[in-house]
Amino acid sequence: MILAVVSGKGGVGKSTLSFELAAELGAVVVDADLGMANLPYAPGPDLHDVLAGRADPLEAVRSGGPVSILPCGRTLAGARAADVRLLADALHAVEAAYGDVVVDCPAGMRADAGVPLTIADACVVVASPKGYALADAVRTRELARELGCGLAAVAVNRVVDEVPLDAFADVLGAPATEIPADSRLAEAVERFDPVVASSPESLPSSRIRELADAVRVSGR
Repeated sequence: MILAVVSGKGGVGKSTLSFELAAELGAVVVDADLGMANLPYAPGPDLHDVLAGRADPLEAVRSGGPVSILPCGRTLAGARAADVRLLADALHAVEAAYGDVVVDCPAGMRADAGVPLTIADACVVVASPKGYALADAVRTRELARELGCGLAAVAVNRVVDEVPLDAFADVLGAPATEIPADSRLAEAVERFDPVVASSPESLPSSRIRELADAVRVSGR
C-alpha cells in the first residue's frame, strides 16, 4: 500500500505522524515535500536526485534504522530540477522492494500536494484541533476524492482540550483518532527515534497504533 499523509494547512504535525505511522506499519517513509522537506536528512542521493534522473529510488532509501526513509533534498535548485512526473515510478519501485510506503505530502491545496494523491492507494488526513480544522479537513478529503484516493482515517493532532471527535468522523466518513500534544512526539523526528518504539506504553503510542489499525482495516 502507498499511503499519503496530507493536511489542509502546514504546521499541524503531518511529518511527525508520517514518521510514526511508518514506524508502526513497518513502512518506508518518503519525504515528498520537494520545497519544504521536514523529515531527517543524511548525505547521499535523495528524492530531488531521483526526480531529476540522477539516482535510482532504491539507492536513495536509507534502511537499517528504526524507520526506513527516502529523504528529500533541501535546496531550491534541487526542487526546481525535480520532475514530479517521475514520482509514481519512484514510489512504486520502493513499494515493490520494501512493501508499504508512507508519503509525507506537501501541505495545502497546491498542485504538488495533489500529485502524491493521484498515486496513493489511500490517505490519512491530519487536522489540528482548532475550530477551522474541520472545514480544512473536508476540503482536503474532497481533493483526495477528486484524485481517486480514498480516505483511510483522520488524525486530530496535538490535542490538549476535548475535541468533537465524532463530528470529524461523521462529517469525513472515516475513523477519527485523537493524538495528544506530547513533547516526545515533537522530539521524535529530530532524534530519529519514534515514540512507538521508545515509549510503546505511552498514550501517544496507543493512539498511533489505533490510527495504524484504521489504515490496515481500510486496506483489506
